[in-house]
Amino acid sequence: LRHALMKGFEDFEAYRTDVLFIGVIYAAVGLVVARLAFGMNLIPLLFPLASGFAIIGPFAAVGLYEMSRLREQGFEAKWSNAFDVYNAPAIGAISLLGLILMTIFGLWLIAAWEIYLATFGPEPITSLGQFVHDVFRTPGGQTMIVIGIGVGFLFALLAMTISIISFPLLLDRDVGLDTAIRTSVRAVIANPGPMALWGLTVALGLVLGSIPLFVGLIVVLPVLGHAVWHLYRAVVPR
Repeated sequence: LRHALMKGFEDFEAYRTDVLFIGVIYAAVGLVVARLAFGMNLIPLLFPLASGFAIIGPFAAVGLYEMSRLREQGFEAKWSNAFDVYNAPAIGAISLLGLILMTIFGLWLIAAWEIYLATFGPEPITSLGQFVHDVFRTPGGQTMIVIGIGVGFLFALLAMTISIISFPLLLDRDVGLDTAIRTSVRAVIANPGPMALWGLTVALGLVLGSIPLFVGLIVVLPVLGHAVWHLYRAVVPR
């Protein structure tokens, strides 16, 4: 894991300007989502939306995998090469797996909202400060935290298990989606300790990157995205 993160950071440094361009897009999307949540009185979904990067992140980072793959082969890549994934033989399978992750993300948001209603009820939120106080200082809020983290962990685990190896494998080799998912599941089962630690690393990185209005994701997402390619290479060598 340390080696993968180091290699991911090396890729980030090599493409610093280019990857930042892509990272800014991710951060901007996060800000827009946050603004919508405030405007639509969906403040309880702010954390589920932010943590949802752990679910849809593997799909959003496909372009970064491609850049790492090209650099590994000695090619000079630009940010535009991130869109070369559209020419991949397995683009259909990549798109379908992305749709599956988006579905998981949607189900997570529904579950998070139902957890909020079950612990807080349908009463409208009067202010962000009051909501934060109620979350951390009331029994209902503490129950929501415990249940929410537990349920969110299961969704994130499912997403990671079926995708952490699948997306890089589909870029690297012309295999079917079923083969890619089976390989990913087998890799997670065969390496439970490292995979659990990787999931914890991703979660911590997303939390730290999301705190300052999602700006930290400009660095966190590219580094983690590149690192996934090197994790894949450690599991499935050439």
